[in-house]
Amino acid sequence: MKEIVFLVEESDEGGSVARALGEPIFTQADSMEALRDEVRDAVRCHFGENGGPSVIRLHSTR
Repeated sequence: MKEIVFLVEESDEGGSVARALGEPIFTQADSMEALRDEVRDAVRCHFGENGGPSVIRLHSTR
């Protein structure tokens, strides 16, 4: 897998949530900067250190 795309939406409670398209990965954070870090960590945990995609895209909607 070369790329994974996350759909990012504003949370009703504040902050943002990110859901991967095509993979069972979900995370949330209070700021976009923190969400980027959480997404990277979630991808690393899901795929392991050497099996993940080389590109992670965040697609934000409002």
